[in-house]
Amino acid sequence: MKRKIRLGMIGGGHGAFIGAVHRMAAVLDGQIELICGAFNSDPEKSLQSGADLFLPPERCYGTYQQMFKEEARLPEGERMDLVAIVTPNHLHFEPAFMALDYGFHVICDKPVCLTLDEAKLLMKKVNASGLIFALTHNYTGYPMVKQAKQMIAHGDLGKIRRVVIEYPQGWLSRDIESSGHKQASWRTDPKRSGIAGAMGDIGSHAENLGEYMTGLKIDSLCADLHTHIPGRKLDDDGSVLLRFDNGARGVLYASQISAGEENNLRIRVYGELGGLAWSQMEPNSLIVQWLNKPTQVFRTGGPDICAQASAHIRLPPGHPEGYIEAFANIYRNVAYCIQARLNDETVNDIYLDFPTIEDGVRGMAFIEAVVKSGTQESEKWYKLMTL
Repeated sequence: MKRKIRLGMIGGGHGAFIGAVHRMAAVLDGQIELICGAFNSDPEKSLQSGADLFLPPERCYGTYQQMFKEEARLPEGERMDLVAIVTPNHLHFEPAFMALDYGFHVICDKPVCLTLDEAKLLMKKVNASGLIFALTHNYTGYPMVKQAKQMIAHGDLGKIRRVVIEYPQGWLSRDIESSGHKQASWRTDPKRSGIAGAMGDIGSHAENLGEYMTGLKIDSLCADLHTHIPGRKLDDDGSVLLRFDNGARGVLYASQISAGEENNLRIRVYGELGGLAWSQMEPNSLIVQWLNKPTQVFRTGGPDICAQASAHIRLPPGHPEGYIEAFANIYRNVAYCIQARLNDETVNDIYLDFPTIEDGVRGMAFIEAVVKSGTQESEKWYKLMTL
């Protein structure tokens, strides 16, 4: 018998932006229910956050270690099936590894770990466990991104030659971390964020979107990183030249000091026969420009949309879907996969479409190569590791 998937959460308590996003996305399609959590590294704050979410006191835990131990003792159907890890980067690896040890499926924020070595170890653990591990590179969840992916895979644009990805934000244009801004404080701290700042936080999203949409892999790169705010310990702005495994060339720009910008992720892909463009701030349109015919505009919910895009649309044309829905597509697909396992069924391939641990390792390899290249005094190309 099918039932809702039972979700636990690590992190996402008071003052956390992304935890609320995960909770909204998880329940949007009615396939998942939040039943427990360890919401803060401070046990008292964790219990209070759980109470504010109207969870039973016995399912609000002071630590994630306690949560795993207690939940594992409950019978199947009562204990959690899936845990969402929505903590800063340095608190991804240990909870994810322990969750797999206890037999729980995992959804984790990106980047997947603090270091590439951690990511490799975690990938071995995921592969050995046979459990589902999903990564919330949520921009892959947009229907028009999936439409673009299918058109490129079908060869509509011909061989891909050029990929341009831009991800400017402006929220770190000033030293807000020194004033105690929670998000800025951990994202600019190497101990909690890792070796990269803007390139780890949003550059990894851009890298993942480029590889997902084109189906290509970045082979090597050359980076220029800079920190504009005096005293800031990590990069807040950078540009990367890319070489892809089919010979295509690309440019990736990620910046958190582009004053006036909000969350302006954009991608353009050019092939022999035409090019396409998608913007996160206008996500329901995909612009396709052809070499020898008029420009086309594909719209979410409109005609001529591929099955992969249609399966990730909830509303009729003209009713905008966006950030929460893109997150929800990852959660729903994971829920369908877990339900299929519980009922010994085969899931439709369309619902296998979510970022995995392999994408997480690719992202960490990208971050490491960018930092190695970007800290050189002269131009130097770095190969990305292969899985």
